[in-house]
Amino acid sequence: MKILITGGAGFIGSNVADLLIKNNIEVVVIDDLSTGKLENVNSNARFYKCDIREPKVFSIIEAEKPDILIHNAAQMSVRNSVEDPENDASINILGSINIFEACKKYGTKKIIFASSGGTVYGEQTNFPADETHHTKPICPYGVAKLSVEKYLYYYYVTYGIKYTALRYANIYGPRQDPHGEAGVVAIFSEKIIGGDQPIINGEGNQTRDYVYVEDVAKVNLLAIESEFTGEMNISTAVETSVNELFNILKEISGRQNLHELHGPAKEGEQKRSVLSYNKAELILGWKPEVKIRDGLARTYNWFKDNINI
Repeated sequence: MKILITGGAGFIGSNVADLLIKNNIEVVVIDDLSTGKLENVNSNARFYKCDIREPKVFSIIEAEKPDILIHNAAQMSVRNSVEDPENDASINILGSINIFEACKKYGTKKIIFASSGGTVYGEQTNFPADETHHTKPICPYGVAKLSVEKYLYYYYVTYGIKYTALRYANIYGPRQDPHGEAGVVAIFSEKIIGGDQPIINGEGNQTRDYVYVEDVAKVNLLAIESEFTGEMNISTAVETSVNELFNILKEISGRQNLHELHGPAKEGEQKRSVLSYNKAELILGWKPEVKIRDGLARTYNWFKDNINI
């Protein structure tokens, strides 16, 4: 079996690639290295530097003829999507269509898509939200992710290409980039290791569902073997506030001199986000294994060993 991973030099894609290769699966990586890093690419994967919007995508897929596409490449910044929705749509929608067309032309059988459970639902009314929750995204990034899910349905009913849209909660772990639009775990870890004081946006009571990247990699492995077509949440169903997150990292670091320092709240930020993973457990037999405290300790120690302050 051959798997092509777009965004395979990035945080999530590279962790997925490592696990697949460990399981003796042939892996090909496409990444334009705009945010991904070449050192993240497994030495046993074939690598192509390419923007998913380029015509070159067709020649790569013609040459490689992957059985399955794992599509992670994206413009990942919610903030940038608000400031420049046209660019967000160009990469996340048109880039996706470009690679789906290549998959259709050269016989790819299935697509596994990195969707966003944190944004496609919009403001939640049910906690934890399952896949029947309304989808009313309130940022262009979420609109684009939901649009790509609809395109995947189109390619399935029209051309028979199966798909699994994995609606991820907030993923954290080793290789997460603490710069730009990064997860709060990476940002706080870098600040603490560098001897700085992290700043918490607003009161810090906003909650998120944090899922460890190793668990995310495992669900991709399970999705490869599954016949399921449709959408499913990948989450922990546990809410953790930003204040709680800060205090756990403070404890892990041993820096008792740190205190909760609050800055301005982010405009339009969701107050609560937590997702049910019952569907993934029922269909794939998947459930999160890494608890938040353990995952934060692993992540903090990785940053301590790898970050250049």
